[in-house]
Amino acid sequence: MISVAANTQQQLKDIIQAAFDAAREAGEIPDSPPAEFTVEVPADTAKGDFATNAAMVNARTFRMAPQKLAAILVARMDLSALPVDRCQVAGPGFINFFVTPGWYVDQVKDILEKGPDYGRSSYGGGQKVMVEFVSANPTGPMHMGNARGGAIGDVLAAALDWSGHDTIREFYVNDAGNQIEKFGKSLSARYRQLFLGEEAVEFPEDGYHGEDIRDHAKAYAEAHGDSLMALAEEERKAALVAYALPKNIEALKRDLSTYRIDFDVWFLESQLHPDAINAVIQKLEEKGAIYRQDGAVWYKATGFGGEKDEVLVRQNGIPTYFAADIAYHYNKFAVRGYQRVINIWGADHHGHVARLKGAMDAIGLDGSKLDIVLMQLVRLMKDGEPYRMSKRSGRSITLADLIEEIPIDAARYFFNMREPGSSFDFDLDLAVKEQSDNPVYYVQYAHARICSILKNLAAEGIVPRTPGDGELELLSTPEERELIRRLGRLPQEIIDTARDYDPARLTRYVYDVATLFHKFYNTCRVKGEEDSLQQARLALCTATRTVIANVLGLLKISAPEVM
Repeated sequence: MISVAANTQQQLKDIIQAAFDAAREAGEIPDSPPAEFTVEVPADTAKGDFATNAAMVNARTFRMAPQKLAAILVARMDLSALPVDRCQVAGPGFINFFVTPGWYVDQVKDILEKGPDYGRSSYGGGQKVMVEFVSANPTGPMHMGNARGGAIGDVLAAALDWSGHDTIREFYVNDAGNQIEKFGKSLSARYRQLFLGEEAVEFPEDGYHGEDIRDHAKAYAEAHGDSLMALAEEERKAALVAYALPKNIEALKRDLSTYRIDFDVWFLESQLHPDAINAVIQKLEEKGAIYRQDGAVWYKATGFGGEKDEVLVRQNGIPTYFAADIAYHYNKFAVRGYQRVINIWGADHHGHVARLKGAMDAIGLDGSKLDIVLMQLVRLMKDGEPYRMSKRSGRSITLADLIEEIPIDAARYFFNMREPGSSFDFDLDLAVKEQSDNPVYYVQYAHARICSILKNLAAEGIVPRTPGDGELELLSTPEERELIRRLGRLPQEIIDTARDYDPARLTRYVYDVATLFHKFYNTCRVKGEEDSLQQARLALCTATRTVIANVLGLLKISAPEVM
């Protein structure tokens, strides 16, 4: 599916390209291909509905002033097949295009016809894409970084799906390696302390200190008593991990589902040990990317963009996390056939980006198909002050704490209000306010307001019908046309979100739509107008409701009918 706006944009680009060709054949410009140019909606639409920089970016290529080149192109353009009323050269050489009233009619009709599917496109061409996000260690509860990463990754995956990609959401469970070893030592220490006293059993300095570790140890002891006390340490750790780890993973799934995130795949790191890791090390060795030194296996990272070589297998024979990571991503590309892989990581992992992409190149894959979105930290604010204390762990706010503190709608909206790479303050007080300065409330109110308008008119016997083209052309005020123009941007906004990995585009967009609707409604009466105009404005209200509902659906935020 392609939107009216996107179709017009592409047609204009084709016509401009044809104008270059015609001018070149006529000898008006040198025989050279034009540089890449854009056709965009200008910031100030009073100066045109579309604008191109074709003349400006090609002034040097064709060795003439932009205004002169623009005049040549305008003279060579055949716009007769487009809903374009006129075009003109402006400023330093922009070419501005003004659409006909019929173009606005087509926009509204397109939205009404497509309804809940409006915004979908075939841009991605069915490309198989995986988005891996959250992937919290299963050794404890999820924290604020996971809350933000979850909201960003889930909405990005939705945008990729809507823009025509075959998209999978995946959670990587780190159920092997050093963190599981620490988890087992921590559980064992707390379990033994229950029977011997905390003074008698030293807790590991690098152990996990959360209350959840104590809770697991107590729960096991209540169910099985001191049955593990007689076992060797390794056996005791294994038994406690086997008991606690599945419970933690179920808690992760439960909390994420409450947060409206459901993963298609939960991939266990343990699946990679040892066969997949050994196979990857062998492949790297075959390609000359491995050497052995001091009893360890090293990867020649410096030959593939890394700052230093990396250990893959320690002297004790245990693979490193990096070895498992290479095997995991080899599995994504080579075994499961994903054409593009997107990982949402915390900004503290920035040093790992180049070496993992380089490892994909080293093993014979294409590291450029692995994209990493680095996510900055969030600072929670309450009463104007940083808010840190968690009632559960005593150390930090968990995802479960957050979604008890504020509405899930607010959490998902607020975490997508800024680009992933920007840090921001999350205002807990604002998130719970039911006032227009709360952006998610403001957007939801616009949707509820439209529902109320339609319901109240229906109670008076005024029911929306399908207006004719002539009736829709009555939507001619600046407020109406600006709203229609913005509604028509939805498919491209979703494409841009998927292309730029920036879900904040959607929250900005839907907020703008709500603002333009409120402006339209405060300026243009719906009830009481002559029937044709009333029906046209009802159609615009319905189209606006559709767009808001579709964006909120992408964000997995409710679209209330009453507030």
